[in-house]
Amino acid sequence: MHDLIRDITLGILFAWMLGLVAHFFRQPLILAYLIGGFVIGPFGIGLVRSDESISIISELGLIFMLFMIGLEIDLKKIIRSGQVILFAAGGQLIGGCLLGLAFFVAIGIGFGGGHFDALYLCVACALSSTVIIVKVLYEKRDLDTLPGRITLGILVLQDIFAILFLAVQPSLNNLQISVVLLSVARVGVLVATAAVLARYVLPKLFYRIARNPELVLLGALAWCFLIGELAERLHLSREMGSLVAGVSLSTFPYALDVTAKVTTLRDFFITLFFVALGMTIPIPNSSVIGLALTIAGFTVISRLLTTFVPLYLMKQGIRASLVPAINLAQISEFSLVVIQTGVAAKHITTQTANAASFAFVVLAVLSTFAIARNDQIVRAAIEPLKRLGLRDLDATEPGAAEPGEGHGASHRIVILGFFRAASALLSEIEQQNKSLLHQITVVDFNPNVFRNLAARGLHVIYGDISNVETLVHAGVGNAEIVILSVPDALLKGADNEKLVRHVRTLNPDAKIISTADTLATVADQYSAGANYVTVPRFTDAQDLFQAIEAADNGLLDAKRAEIDTRLAERSEVLP
Repeated sequence: MHDLIRDITLGILFAWMLGLVAHFFRQPLILAYLIGGFVIGPFGIGLVRSDESISIISELGLIFMLFMIGLEIDLKKIIRSGQVILFAAGGQLIGGCLLGLAFFVAIGIGFGGGHFDALYLCVACALSSTVIIVKVLYEKRDLDTLPGRITLGILVLQDIFAILFLAVQPSLNNLQISVVLLSVARVGVLVATAAVLARYVLPKLFYRIARNPELVLLGALAWCFLIGELAERLHLSREMGSLVAGVSLSTFPYALDVTAKVTTLRDFFITLFFVALGMTIPIPNSSVIGLALTIAGFTVISRLLTTFVPLYLMKQGIRASLVPAINLAQISEFSLVVIQTGVAAKHITTQTANAASFAFVVLAVLSTFAIARNDQIVRAAIEPLKRLGLRDLDATEPGAAEPGEGHGASHRIVILGFFRAASALLSEIEQQNKSLLHQITVVDFNPNVFRNLAARGLHVIYGDISNVETLVHAGVGNAEIVILSVPDALLKGADNEKLVRHVRTLNPDAKIISTADTLATVADQYSAGANYVTVPRFTDAQDLFQAIEAADNGLLDAKRAEIDTRLAERSEVLP
């Protein structure tokens, strides 16, 4: 026991030190944890040698990681995700697994006779890293963009797929219909029990202890271990049980509160899991490195094929199809979980597991840079893809402007970029002066915006507003008023100051109305040639001040009723 405490101490200490290095060099923390485990493990400097310690640390970390993954799976979002995400995820998962199985069997990886290396690898390569993707997209403020939402939707469905695989995994050695049905029945009993308790028992208990953070935290942990132990009794696994425990709590009224209180423990135990995983990684030989690079290369190529193609065929455009493919081009931390369950069940060899771990490390580093620069990569790829014969939405969708059409004098107002402010503006115009709608051209590269505006009869051009050729095609040179309403934080490849300069160069006489995120950029945009710069925080502040005055005068309900009436009258493109 004392060895276990010492080993955990060493693991956390080295994870922290290397985590600081990773933070300064903007690398994934998971990578630091793996390297930290390798350094102190039996294949490194040998500070930790106990197989029992490594096994216990790994299992505890795995249980908590799966519990937290389950908590973050929002079933309601999956139901509302729509057919684009459902078909894209289905194409990516099914296509990735089929391609993976065929590829790994073709290069001589074992499949059959008690060896399932190819199967585990194809499943592992079909999953992408939630931790890496969400972190980078959050820093880029891309989570609320269309490619960001598609990426997150596919990630959630990948987690569901992994759950289903873990349900069948214990029966791989005896894959008879009766055995599979029995496994499914056991999972059904586990899920039903957890769902019933989470629906009818836990809310009442947590309601009584909601003001006691210690009991909320303890209750969440007790729930995790209870369902984990039930899964063990059903001949599944504690890891499977912890995942089901998390998913069952995700639909429960106190899920956010539970998640917030368990987050600190989650980070601690997830760190332990990856440190313990790093301890099991030996110094690679040439065959392991070769297989790892093969796995990494296949993952990138297969993700481009199985993600880009379904989205492109569903007419999402080249950009909205390629960005999610780049975002998803790595191996998931969940893949390492799947691989570790295969090692524990003696389904795969340690060499295959080690190669998968090294592939994870390689792709974790490369994909961090690729996601951070996905806009530049896509911009560079669009024209070559068009030359290869791929047609973008500007050439394939009804409502797209023909060459020269954007120059027409009738479209005297050009809106460059379309997000929520522009959506609200069009709704306001519909109510105040509908005739203006026929004088407006909108330019944006969101395929949903393109189709919705075209369906409403508005003149819309599919294109990248950071590209000067797009501005020329949109008729900016002949426009009387040009509106830039997208904040800098959401613009790709440019900012409002640069756009103002481009527009002023093309049209010295236009009235340019732009948007400033910060007060410091207002003067810069005026210097660049803007005629008027809106600062959204001013109108937000006025509305908040009016709400305070209404509350002080007992009129807040009346103000809310007024707002509710106005909202009911609006029909926006981006609700």
